[in-house]
This record gives sequence, structure tokens and C-alpha cells, in this order.
Amino acid sequence: MSIDPVRVQQTTVDAPEVGPAQVEKAHLQAAGRDGGPLRVLAVGINFGPEHTGIAPYTTQLCDHLAEHGAEVTVFTGVPHYPSWAVDRTHRFRLRRTERRGNLEIRRLRHFVPRSQSALKRGLYELTFALNVALQRPRERPDVVVAVVPSLFSAVIAQRLAKRAGVRLVVWVQDVMGRAAAQSGMSGGGKVASAVSAVESWVLNRASEVLVLNSHFAEYVAESGVARERITLRSNWSHVPSPSGRDRAELRERFGWRPEETIVLHSGNMGLKQALEHVVAAGRVVDETAPGSLRFVLMGDGSQRAALEQEAADVASVQFLPPADSAEFADVLAAADVLLVNERASSIDMSLPSKLTSYLKAGRPVVAASPAAGGTAAEVLRSGGGIVVTPESPEDLVREVAKLSADGVSMESLATAGREYAETELVAHAALRHLTARLLA
Repeated sequence: MSIDPVRVQQTTVDAPEVGPAQVEKAHLQAAGRDGGPLRVLAVGINFGPEHTGIAPYTTQLCDHLAEHGAEVTVFTGVPHYPSWAVDRTHRFRLRRTERRGNLEIRRLRHFVPRSQSALKRGLYELTFALNVALQRPRERPDVVVAVVPSLFSAVIAQRLAKRAGVRLVVWVQDVMGRAAAQSGMSGGGKVASAVSAVESWVLNRASEVLVLNSHFAEYVAESGVARERITLRSNWSHVPSPSGRDRAELRERFGWRPEETIVLHSGNMGLKQALEHVVAAGRVVDETAPGSLRFVLMGDGSQRAALEQEAADVASVQFLPPADSAEFADVLAAADVLLVNERASSIDMSLPSKLTSYLKAGRPVVAASPAAGGTAAEVLRSGGGIVVTPESPEDLVREVAKLSADGVSMESLATAGREYAETELVAHAALRHLTARLLA
């Protein structure tokens, strides 16, 4: 499937100057086994219109490939994240097919648990994988991409790639073996070794494994995958920059007082976020410095109801629904500090997707994350935030108060994070790199 870029440029483009996008398009339109468009089959349980987590990355990659001439088929689940609920549009249909130009999306029904446990997570993944196993792409693919999670569907993707005699590229967004052990999910520790064995089986049968950071790369290598088959490619910022909308207007709408430091956590409210410790931090503020800090939890997830109940008598904690995509970046920018919160055991199971959006918003980041973990490393590498002790409400309150009182540090961190996002987290560069790996 490798194609000489010079030959493609000379035979398909008449203009004297050809940019990277045109060369990439010429590659994709001629990279199929029959000399036609590259046919890509992507398998992953999350896809747009889900606007947080893994879905935006899978969606933007598939859109990019299709817009540049590849023929793309996606086997995905029904929209359900982060609410962990299925709307009526998808509830009673086993399969629904959508078509957008060169992109075909097959939405496959699966079990969606309202609460999380190892058993329910297993059923969630298994029911999706079984539905994937019943599917056949309209055309034989030239490459199969398995997005992990989900793990069981990656097993089916491997079988599909083997049957077609094509490369399997596994794109690791979460490390599932470590996730089972570190997430705090009921029963997770008991099944971690079995999950790791399945994960290792899939990874070792991939032609190439794409990972988000060096922690993931080490884990994959320890699973037996040769290092030359491991490619590191960070995720990108998938949201636009803030529009410049008046911060005061949004703060007034949400009831945020000018004298308060607003600490905003956006995204999933699940087990691995351990947001009960943020509620506890709000309680510390109520008891020691009421009115000085407000922790805002914006989003949805399996733990939201329990967190709302726990925070019912905590004045310094506020819950908001997920922001509309059109104003999401502006809401982030209206806060003073953006919070990443993780369980103390979550050392290398995942890299929160919210971090790319936070850095682009131009607000300092506080990561209550394990110092040895991938999240802490990325925050420090960006220069856009600080790392504090996870699961320590007192430390979180103390460090946020200290930071918010230092205007110079606040501005310095915000500027560094925004510059990092604008240089290192650029979507078109990441998408071209991923496209090149599929063409390799």
C-alpha cells in the first residue's frame, strides 16, 4: 500500500506548487489495492455526536480521511457517553446506517449500563462486539483500525483484518488492563489479569499500535509488542479557541461572583475521576473560607446523581449540564482554573481528553493526579498548569487558593498552556500523521 509521493505528485497534480493536503489527497485516492481510493474500516464504540471523551478523535479522523478521498466505513455504538443513556432514536433498533459522502456509519445497538461494575462493563463491551461480528463491510477494506476501548470489538476487528488479509492498526486511547485494576470499578481488580491477557493478544497481532504518550508505549512494549511497531501520537485539541465572548456575561449567567475563584471540572463524572474528593474540597471551603472558591462540575456520567446527593448541603460546589459545543470553549475560558481530577491509583490507565481543550482555553490547569502518571507528565510538559496531590481535598483547596492569589503565575501558566496547544496540539498535523500511518 506504500506509494511514492513524488510519482503521485507528478502524475496527479498539474500545479507547480503542491501543498501537504493535496499530496495527502492524491495518496488516499490511489492507495487502494486496486489503484482506487483507500478503503478504511474503523471499529470503535464511541463516535459523534458524542462530544467528549474518545469520540471526537475517532470522528475527526474518519471525517478527515473521507474528505480527502478515502472510503471509510465505521462500525460504532449508539450515542450514550457521558450520560450513559440511550435516546429513543436508537433504543429499539439493532442497527442504523448513516451516509455522509465517502463515510458510512453503522450504529450498532449494545447494552449501556447506568452504573459501573466489572460485570456490567463486560456486558457493555461484549454486546457491542457480538453485533460487530455480525457485520460485513460493503467492500473489502485495505486497512482496519481498532479503537481501544472497546477491547472485545478489537478482537473482532483483528478477525476482520485477518479475513481480508490486510493490516490491523490498533489505536490505544485507554490502557484496558490497567484501567480494570486502577479505575475503582467494582470487581475490576479481579478481572484485571484476564483483561490484560486479551489486550496483549490483540496488541501482539496488530501491524502497528498507536499510543498517546510514553507511559502507554512502555505498557504496550511490556506486553510483547516490538518497539518498531509502536507509534507515539498525542491527541490534538478538537475544540475551537474561545471566541472572545465577554467572560463577565457568562459568569453572571452561571451565578459566579466576581470575587470567587471558579474551579471548573468538565466532562465525564465516572469512577476514575474520583469527584467525591472535589465535593469534599468544597466542604473544606465552606468550613474555612466560604465564598472564596467555587468548584463547578460540568458534564454528566454514571456518578453524577450520587455526587449531587453528596453535595446537597455544600454551598461551594455547583453542578452544570454539559455545555453546547458552540459555547464550550467560552465557558472554559470564563472559569479561573480548570481542574483535572483523578483517582490516586490512576497512574497510567488513560490520558484525560479534556486536557487538550483546557490548554487551548487559555486558563491555568490544576491536575489532582498521581505525580508518576501520564496526566501529570503532560501538564508539566505543557507548562500550562500545576500538579497537586490526588484524593487530598485540603491540599487541593490550599494549592488553588495559593495559585489564584498569584496573578503573575496565573497569567504565565495560561499563556504557556495556550501556546503549547497552538504548536503541539494542532489538529491538521496530527490527522496527517495518523493518515500517513494508515498508508504505511
